[in-house]
Amino acid sequence: MKKYWSGVLPEPGVRTVADMANVFARPPTADPATPLYYMYRDLYKTHGDHTWLERHHLRYDITRIPPGIYNGEYTKTKGHYHPENPAGLPYPEVYEVLCGFAYYLLQRRDHTDVLLVPAHAGDTVLIPPGYGHVTINPGREDLVMANLVSTDFASEYGEIDEMCGAAYYYMKKEGWVANPRYGDPIPMHVMLPEPIPEIGLEAGRSLYDLVGSWDTLDIMNRPEEYMDVLGKYCAAKKRM
Repeated sequence: MKKYWSGVLPEPGVRTVADMANVFARPPTADPATPLYYMYRDLYKTHGDHTWLERHHLRYDITRIPPGIYNGEYTKTKGHYHPENPAGLPYPEVYEVLCGFAYYLLQRRDHTDVLLVPAHAGDTVLIPPGYGHVTINPGREDLVMANLVSTDFASEYGEIDEMCGAAYYYMKKEGWVANPRYGDPIPMHVMLPEPIPEIGLEAGRSLYDLVGSWDTLDIMNRPEEYMDVLGKYCAAKKRM
């Protein structure tokens, strides 16, 4: 982790097989205490950065997902949705891949759309309002990713847990397999990571470079003020 973060690292939160057993396609056979991924929350390099993040109601995190296959399915995060902000629009989130390769699986809360975003090191991925998301590590090396998110809400895990996972599972042999609890398979589209300069997401600029900069990250708390940007971003998808 020192390769990706030069500041102080707190003890991580850990998701284990026991925490995740309900969201896999098939119950994992591994020891329930086996760690699946590690979450380092509320990171900052200087007290000035911490003050800036707090003032803007933002949090910077790093998550490490080691490679693995559990009863035929690649390692992934549990998945969650975001609640609505005071204006009635769900909070977004933004990720940056620091190492490895990720599949970001995004799904609308009304189950009308699924977006698959493949991302390599250096790519940033915006989770638009109204989409839940799961991150999958389909590779053979650690997936390390950073995220910036509002501190004004708590993630909602209940719906995906009740559905026994997201709308699709990614299996080693079968590839993408639809979760039957969602009924007929939801159309899946592919969307490639693209810079979004309107909110500061530019090629060669890391997420942490935005800490202490101009206020483009207001989109994390006030997405209703960036509907033109969000509309253009969500339109850039292809039918799989």
